[in-house]
Amino acid sequence: MSWRVFDVAALEQEAARLEEASAAPGFWDDNQKAQEVMRRLSQVRETVETWRGLERQAGDLLDLLALAEADGDEATAADILRDADALEERLGELEFELSFSGPYDDRSAILAVHAGAGGTESQDWAEMLMRMYLRWAERRGFQAEVIDLTPGEEAGVKSATIEIRGPHAYGYLKSERGVHRLVRISPFDSESRRHTSFALVEVMPEANDAAEVKINPDDLRVDVYRASGHGGQNVQKNSTAIRITHIPTGIVVTCQNERSQHRNRESAMRVLEARLIELELKKQEEERAKIKGEHVSAGWANQIRSYVLHPYKMVKDHRTAYETSDAQGVLDGSLDDLMKEYLKMQVGA
Repeated sequence: MSWRVFDVAALEQEAARLEEASAAPGFWDDNQKAQEVMRRLSQVRETVETWRGLERQAGDLLDLLALAEADGDEATAADILRDADALEERLGELEFELSFSGPYDDRSAILAVHAGAGGTESQDWAEMLMRMYLRWAERRGFQAEVIDLTPGEEAGVKSATIEIRGPHAYGYLKSERGVHRLVRISPFDSESRRHTSFALVEVMPEANDAAEVKINPDDLRVDVYRASGHGGQNVQKNSTAIRITHIPTGIVVTCQNERSQHRNRESAMRVLEARLIELELKKQEEERAKIKGEHVSAGWANQIRSYVLHPYKMVKDHRTAYETSDAQGVLDGSLDDLMKEYLKMQVGA
């Protein structure tokens, strides 16, 4: 079993320093700084407990294996070795997460899917992608909630916004940002012809709290309207759907999935905060690209992945050249290999 050199003791010392700082008089005088310290303390404690727990588990397995071998109990020894393999797989995943270096990689994420041109065909593809990410989140034990959805006229969705909560959700999902292309025999074509559809995926880090992103209430225009279903019909008698426009940037966010206007507004504000963080990240990326003399592709020109269901089955990531014939598995949420190949490439860049 491999064990990456990881300085847990240093983190324990950091936790002790942060606990001492949090107990000092006047600690909460600077509320924003205090919240940052408490967030870091919580993160460090969780990391220490995870690694110490795995260390204890590894020690227990070694002791049990020694006893089973001494007793000649091959069946028990085989069970222990299977547990050891599962532990090593978990260690490998944690080791990989240590490579996340972005300032927001440990955060939850807000993911948005937008259908491209092509009407029902692309809207159905957007819904397939939405389902793919919901299943990916479920596989990882993350919490996922669709906080806004605009249905297509006949099928699928025009757009959907999902909040995905879990450790390093943004770190993983940032690999999905860009245009996704589908090639298949259309279920909506009476002549069973092959169609190509496109959808755009956006991924944004969730703000830790409202203090992180300063928004002047005077910069917001808030509109209230009735939520709509397929075909544009109103599905609620009361106006509970929210549209918020951030006037300085022109960013518009909507939320209509909750029956409460107040909860829709809260969700819309979380999306707006995430979009403002993402806007700042894009500015920084463009500035770095200018310094390096690189060209930054934007929007629909940035096709990252193709999903081919006919005449053969294949999913290929155009950035890493990684491909798999298990297209159905990917669409069912088996995305980790694709994500990790991209993230490894980024670490090595």
